[in-house]
Amino acid sequence: MNLDTEFPLSDEIIYLNHAAVSPWTQRAHDAVQKFSQENITYGASYYPQWMATEQRLRERLQRLINAAHTDEIALVKNTSEALSFVAYGITWEEGDNIVITNQEFPSNRIVWESLAKFGVELRQANIDNTVDPETAIFKLTDKRTRLISVSAVQYASGLRLNLEKIGAFCQQQNILYCIDAIQHIGALEFDVQAYHADFAMADGHKWLLSAEGLGVFYCRQECLNLLTLHEYGWHMVEAMGNYDTPEWEIAHSARRFECGSPNMLGAYVFEASLAVLEEIGMDKVEQAVLNNTTYLIERLQTEKHFTLLSATEKDRYAGITTFTHNKIDNKALHQQLMQQGIICAQRGGGIRFSPHFYTPHQKIDAAIDAAIDAINTLSPIT
Repeated sequence: MNLDTEFPLSDEIIYLNHAAVSPWTQRAHDAVQKFSQENITYGASYYPQWMATEQRLRERLQRLINAAHTDEIALVKNTSEALSFVAYGITWEEGDNIVITNQEFPSNRIVWESLAKFGVELRQANIDNTVDPETAIFKLTDKRTRLISVSAVQYASGLRLNLEKIGAFCQQQNILYCIDAIQHIGALEFDVQAYHADFAMADGHKWLLSAEGLGVFYCRQECLNLLTLHEYGWHMVEAMGNYDTPEWEIAHSARRFECGSPNMLGAYVFEASLAVLEEIGMDKVEQAVLNNTTYLIERLQTEKHFTLLSATEKDRYAGITTFTHNKIDNKALHQQLMQQGIICAQRGGGIRFSPHFYTPHQKIDAAIDAAIDAINTLSPIT
C-alpha cells in the first residue's frame, strides 16, 4: 500500500491531531464519491448494496475488537450516546456507586454524574503521578460498586491503562466493566474478550480515520437484556422490515440500540477506512503508532525546552504525547504552531501531539523544530 496515495495530506500542514479528528483515507473519499453518484443517478435503487456495505462494516468492527459475534455490535452516533445507553439502561439502586478516574474526558464523567438524582455516587480515583493507576481505582470500590468505567487511553495525558488487569478485577468482584476506547481503537490492538469487557465504545472520527457521526458500541451478549431501552422505532425490532405486522419484539442483537434509519453515508466512510487498517494489519499499525510515540518522547526528552506531561514507560503510552514549556504560555505556543501548519491540540495543561501510524519521523522532527522556533520568538510568562 502506498501511504502517500492513501493519505494525500497537503504539504502545507503537519497533521498531529488524530486524537481529535483524523483526516479521511483516500479510500473513504472514493467510497463517498461512489455512494453520492449512486444517489444522484439512481436514488435508493442500490439500497440492498448499501445494506451489504453496512453489514461488512459490522463484520470489520467485530474482527477489530474481537467481539464474539456481530450481534454484539451496534452502530451508534457517538461515544456519548453509547455511554448513555449504559448509564440509563442499568437499573440503579440508591447507594450504588460507580468508579472512574480523575482524568476522564467529560463524556465519561458527566453521564455518571447525572445519575446522582437516583442516589448513585460517583467516585473518581486520583491517578495523577502514580505508577499503579489500576490499584488506585480498585481501592475506591466496595460491595456497592456496580460499575467501573475508564478510558483505555486518557485523552489529555495519554496514559494507557492495563485493561486486562481491570477486567480480571471486575470479574472477581462481580462489577460491570465499561471501556471508553475512543483513544485506543484504531491506534492499538483491542480485544474485548481478553479484557472481559461488558461494554466498550468509540467514535470513528479519531484513530479509526472515519467521519464524525458514526461509532461503535459493543455490548456483551449476556448484558443485552441488562440494559433497559429508552428509544424505540422500526429499526430496533427483531423482524426489521416487516412493516405490516402489528406484533413486534426487541431485536435479540445489539441492533436493539439502533432505533431508526442508519447513517449510510457514514457507513461508507467507516467501512472504507477500516478496510485500510485491516489490510495493513492492526499489529503493524500498533507497532508504527508506538514507534512514533517513542520517537516523539525521545526527541522531546533531548530538548531542554520541554517538560513531558505524558507517561514515558512503554506499557503506559499509546498515540498521545503531551508536553509543555515552563516559561511560555501554552495558548500562545499552540496558536503559533497552528499558524505554521502544525495541526495539534491544547490539552491537559500542555500541547498534545498525536501522530498516527503513517506519520513519518521527518514530520515529527519538523513539528518539534517548529515548536523550538516558536519558543524563541514568544515572550516568556512574567
